[in-house]
Amino acid sequence: MGRYVLQRLVLLVPMWTAVAVLSFIIVHATPGDPAAAFLGQEALFESKAEIHHRLGLDKPLYVQLATWVAGAAHGDLGQSFFLGQSVSDALVQRFPVTLSLTSVALPIAVAVGVPLGLAAALHPNSWQDGLTTSVALFGLCVPEFVTGMLLIFFFAVGLRWFPAGGYAPLTEGVGPWLQHLLLPALALGMLQAGLIARITRASMLQVLDSDYVRTARAKGLREPVVLVKHAFRNAVISVVTVIGLAVAVLMSGAFITETLFELPGVGNLTVAAVLRRDYPVIQGALLLFATIVLVVNLLVDVTYSYLNPTITYS
Repeated sequence: MGRYVLQRLVLLVPMWTAVAVLSFIIVHATPGDPAAAFLGQEALFESKAEIHHRLGLDKPLYVQLATWVAGAAHGDLGQSFFLGQSVSDALVQRFPVTLSLTSVALPIAVAVGVPLGLAAALHPNSWQDGLTTSVALFGLCVPEFVTGMLLIFFFAVGLRWFPAGGYAPLTEGVGPWLQHLLLPALALGMLQAGLIARITRASMLQVLDSDYVRTARAKGLREPVVLVKHAFRNAVISVVTVIGLAVAVLMSGAFITETLFELPGVGNLTVAAVLRRDYPVIQGALLLFATIVLVVNLLVDVTYSYLNPTITYS
């Protein structure tokens, strides 16, 4: 296992390099000009050229790419065009907000999705199955910003139980921290709860129809033992896979939610950077999100061997 993990960590290097190059190409191929954000669309050509020179955008693209990749390899993601600080500092300051949002949204998604999926699998074609299908379709089909606006309308504007936006750090207390995060976490978590419920249902139905489950029941084992020890233990591999994907999505896909609820996280920072064409911030955020996805995938693969000892890596 240790050798496998080491090999995967070594493979992260070319993956990081490829992501860095692709993010640079995508960002610079997108229409827009950072100088226009400084001076306006009607600015003189000479003024824009001066801004390009000051930001280093007048150099050939291959020189800019080589400089940025070399800096990223040493942990230097460059300086933001607009924030007046390094990209690394900006991401470090805002990452705890995104991490906090994920830490609340993921338990909601798992707590809703897994029980619904289990209930649907144990009672197929029943009202439990219909409820699971309805929740899953709602979570998968309704955009998170629609869910977020509905939550704001009912619970923030109507009932005034929660604030409509903003963020309270954990240092101010668990209560204010959770109060500001619960609505955006619900909007974000319900999207993943639907997917988790569908995968849990499908995996359990497949396992419950297996020969070893029928054999366990024929031996007279109690139903809870059959469901937990024999059925869910084998179905949990697929559930863990989708939960791992949910972690990656929650960490890297909170752009709309953070913007809607005015959370000062990495997603909100990235949206603002895209609007202003702050190239270093966009590139740094893409590299951070790619790193999260790669690390989560590695952790999921390692978790497989602990859930099922028959799975080995060479």
